Amino acid sequence: MEANTLYIKNMVCRRCILVVGQVFEGQGITPHSVELGVVTLPRPLSAEELSRVRQQLESYGFELIDDKHSRLLEQIRVGIIEYVHQPDRQERQNLSDYLQDKCRTEYSSLSKLFTEMKGISIERYYIAQRVELVKELLTYDELTVSEIAYKLHYSSVAHLSAQFKSQTGMSPTQFKQLQGRKRQPLDEI
Repeated sequence: MEANTLYIKNMVCRRCILVVGQVFEGQGITPHSVELGVVTLPRPLSAEELSRVRQQLESYGFELIDDKHSRLLEQIRVGIIEYVHQPDRQERQNLSDYLQDKCRTEYSSLSKLFTEMKGISIERYYIAQRVELVKELLTYDELTVSEIAYKLHYSSVAHLSAQFKSQTGMSPTQFKQLQGRKRQPLDEI
C-alpha cells in the first residue's frame, strides 16, 4: 500500500465520496482524489492525523482498511456496484474482465477470495446488487418492468422477473404494489 493511498470500506455512492472528502477537508487535508473506496493524498498522514481521520470516518459508518485481503475485497465489492450502476459498460465488457482489470488480479483469485471472505459468490452478490437497483427503479415508478429490463440489459423481462423473485420471494409487479417498499442499503448487501 502506498503511504499516500487510503482504502475505505462502506463507500457505495456519490454522497459517500462527498462525505469522505469533507472528513479530510475538515482535518485540513486536501486529497488529490476521492473515489469509491480509495482516497489519494498529497502526503502520508502522521499517526495523529490518521487516528483523527479514522475516528471521524467511523462516526459516519466508514472504516479504514488496513490489510491487503480486506482492501482487495472492498475493491471487488465497489467494482461490482460500479458495474451494476453503469449498464452500458455491461454491453462492452463482462463482469469478470471488468473486475480483473480494476483489481489487477486474476479473476479466479478474486472469486476465491470474495467467496471465502463474504460467504457468497461474486455472481450471487452481483445479482443481489442488480435486484436492489431494480427495486430502486420500481420505487421511482417512472419505468415499466419491461423498460427496466431493457435499460439494465437483461436478456428478457422473464429473466429479470426470475432473478427478482429468487432474491425477494415476489415478482417485480408484486413489489411495485407494496405500500412500504423495503430496500436494503447497498453497504448491507
